[in-house]
Amino acid sequence: MKIFFSVGEPSGDLHGSNLIRALHSRQPDIECIGFGGPKMVAAGARLHEDLTRQAIMGIWRIASAIPTLLLLLLRADRIFRHERPDAVVLIDFPGFNWWIAWRAKQRRIPVIYYGTPQLWAWAPWRTKKMRRLTDHVLCKLPFEQDWFRQRGVHATYVGHPYFDQLASQSLDQQFLNHQRDHTRPLVVILPGSRTQEIKSNLVWFLKATEHIRAKIPTARFVVAGYNKKQSVLADKICRQRGSSMEIFHGRTQELMKLADCCMACSGSVSLELLYRTKPTVIYYRVSRFAYYLVKPFLTVRYITLVNILSDPQPLKPTRQPSGVTSPPADRALMPEYPTYLDKSKPMAQHVIRWLTDKDERRQLTERMNRLKDRICAPGASQRSADYILAALGEGRQSRPAASGAVSDELDKAA
Repeated sequence: MKIFFSVGEPSGDLHGSNLIRALHSRQPDIECIGFGGPKMVAAGARLHEDLTRQAIMGIWRIASAIPTLLLLLLRADRIFRHERPDAVVLIDFPGFNWWIAWRAKQRRIPVIYYGTPQLWAWAPWRTKKMRRLTDHVLCKLPFEQDWFRQRGVHATYVGHPYFDQLASQSLDQQFLNHQRDHTRPLVVILPGSRTQEIKSNLVWFLKATEHIRAKIPTARFVVAGYNKKQSVLADKICRQRGSSMEIFHGRTQELMKLADCCMACSGSVSLELLYRTKPTVIYYRVSRFAYYLVKPFLTVRYITLVNILSDPQPLKPTRQPSGVTSPPADRALMPEYPTYLDKSKPMAQHVIRWLTDKDERRQLTERMNRLKDRICAPGASQRSADYILAALGEGRQSRPAASGAVSDELDKAA
């Protein structure tokens, strides 16, 4: 059996690698090919291109990458014609993956979307495309299954694969012991996993540290870089601003464990911060043009996954049932600021309160623990591997195991 993967984000590379391992554990001779990243290669995939290098943001940067992406699409089509994979598995990266799905359907190859774009948040009309171009959709969030099914998409909730990684993590105890300092509060800055995110966000996190230092001179600040290249970039930005900052790469999990609280760029990292119950403020810097371009299309109150999952009515943006209230974004479980404005002062105020008000911090961590107990169940990679093998084994016209069994399993795990 041969499966073609198309994965274009660092987080997707992680989820793809765990899915590949789960597939190999069930069927060792399965061949995984396609586009992905270094973690998928380490898991045993034979990749034709490192697509994670194309993880891009912004309209103009996307436009400049179109020639490269078109060449990759043509390359994928040749693979579909000559190697005839049994299925195509897409993970995130919708702008490109829609085209991969279209070519796969033209070649009569089943398409499975693992970890769908958040169409319910910004583009509900695109469910028509999802329905037309996919055979199976594996959902990460509890409410997505019903939302997609109501719109005619064959969707199944499997859980979030990020929790598989967290459950299997092994932290460097020597590093933890060396960095632990009970005399100074530690604030960890997580500026994002893309180069553009670091360029856009880090300077505002650094400005927030100046406000925090003015109130808490003993506070210690550390930047967690996704890789060495991005740590070098972070160091350059810190030097340009005259900020004295410790920077580590490859130590994100350990630094989260040590942190008293965090400031982070919006993304799946919020799930790990929830898993470790770390008070966190979220910032996501966009241009004024992008802000006003995207704002009319947003259909939910929050952009941060943890806040969406904590909301009793996540897909009810305007009118809410009687008795159901959702706090504004700056007072959500993880206060969030998706903006083109300088929000360094309110970000700092959250951190200062968490470091100085024990009762507020305790109440917040209790709320985080309740949500963690409800949603942080591992096993998504294993369930997805079982689903994919069942779907391919039974043929395109048949249905794999009902999602109710998956939901029951998740309830037991929780």
